[in-house]
Amino acid sequence: MSPLAEVRGLVVRFRLGPGRHLTALDGVDLALPRGAALALVGESGSGKSTLGLTLLRALRPAAGRVLFDGMDVTDWDERRLRPLRPRMQLVFQDPYASLDPHLAVGRALTEPLRVHRGLGRADAAARAAELLETVGLPAGTAARRPHQLSGGQRQRVGIARALALEPDLLVADEPVSALDVATRAQIVALLDEVRQARRLTLLLIAHDLALASQVSDRVAVLHLGQVVEEGPAADVVRRPQHPYTAALVSATPDPDPRIERGRSRIVLRGEPPSPLAPPPGCRFHPRCPIARDVCARAAPPLREARPGQRAACHFAGELAPG
Repeated sequence: MSPLAEVRGLVVRFRLGPGRHLTALDGVDLALPRGAALALVGESGSGKSTLGLTLLRALRPAAGRVLFDGMDVTDWDERRLRPLRPRMQLVFQDPYASLDPHLAVGRALTEPLRVHRGLGRADAAARAAELLETVGLPAGTAARRPHQLSGGQRQRVGIARALALEPDLLVADEPVSALDVATRAQIVALLDEVRQARRLTLLLIAHDLALASQVSDRVAVLHLGQVVEEGPAADVVRRPQHPYTAALVSATPDPDPRIERGRSRIVLRGEPPSPLAPPPGCRFHPRCPIARDVCARAAPPLREARPGQRAACHFAGELAPG
């Protein structure tokens, strides 16, 4: 079965001024199987949100291809994309900024139903009540304004709004970064629940590798605009093949204090390189604990390191988290 969404050789650049560009994504190949959940993790500035927006064709790539449901939509203009928009929806990072403070929750949910589905006022209101129930909010929430809701409640409204048009693809861009720890787990569990119930394809963009991997089938790790590791979620967390992934796993605390006390840490030296001037060879080599001379000379390809698990490293699997 072909993937629902896919990028091939994706390059995205942002113009900073005359003759100056920032390459946010550089040669990314990634596929989202139908009905599956893929977690995209990495540090801030690695290109995660840019990849999500390009997959939704909110951004036009400089090179490479974007495919949706078997169609090459790379060069489609907005008129051609319009019929596809209901099928691809976004859950925004900031629940405080993503909802119009002047609109009641009910109207935020009914407006897309009336515009895109042609529902009457009563039918749209009934559907909005169903959506609120789906995300664990009482029907009375429809009469409230965003400022009357907690952060977790606002993000539930954002998820309900994204589900209103029954999309095939849901991109959740750091949906829990602005929430407290307890609420984060609830929102991620909700995304997993609705994904399975509706057979959605989910791209979950996150910083927290451990949390994202709990509800994802596969994990892709992004570093300075390139995928450095991709594979089944459990394998990537338990047996990371790229040193950068191993460092991310090492930085995640274990909930068992006895295990946590006995763990060693992988401490990366120096500061992350600037995306304006990425280093030659492997882009991680200036901070890599196992880098050799070849790492500064030649960029390693993304290739199979273990069955079903790819890594872009000359010495894949050599560094394990403590």
